[in-house]
Amino acid sequence: MIFIGQVSGLFGVGGWVKVFSYTVPREGILDYADWQLGNGEQWRQVRLAEGKRQGKTIVVRIEGIDDRDAAAKLIGEQIAVERSQLPSLEEGHYYWADLEGLRVETRDGVQLGTVSGMLATGANDVMVVQGDQGDKQRLIPFVFGDRVLDVDFEAQVIQVDWDPDW
Repeated sequence: MIFIGQVSGLFGVGGWVKVFSYTVPREGILDYADWQLGNGEQWRQVRLAEGKRQGKTIVVRIEGIDDRDAAAKLIGEQIAVERSQLPSLEEGHYYWADLEGLRVETRDGVQLGTVSGMLATGANDVMVVQGDQGDKQRLIPFVFGDRVLDVDFEAQVIQVDWDPDW
């Protein structure tokens, strides 16, 4: 499963909830009608009845959730979809979930650590690389041809142009 958001609050009294969307654009989360809701241990499939952008957030109503009390029980739950539901990407574009967990090494083969997360900074995405000993964390811009030289899913390695002393 791929995490695409989280239920973050209530909206009105008719069972609507606020959703913090991880998709870009934010309203892209509405493109998926079948969601998995859960807390990491237990998951259940739900269907999106309707949704819209409301200011800076997304609000949705889930089928079968028709009042504020039922909606309140969803707050904090993660929203995920099956990997097969995601559209294919063009060459050189990646889903963050596919990059997390890959090893990162310099062009000379120096191991820098593992991608523990990604950040959106506005200018470009940034890899959070956790050192193998858990001691050092690096923030490396995910810019192809400049900092990122290759992404090899078969070898599970991202090769970067980066000074290991940074």
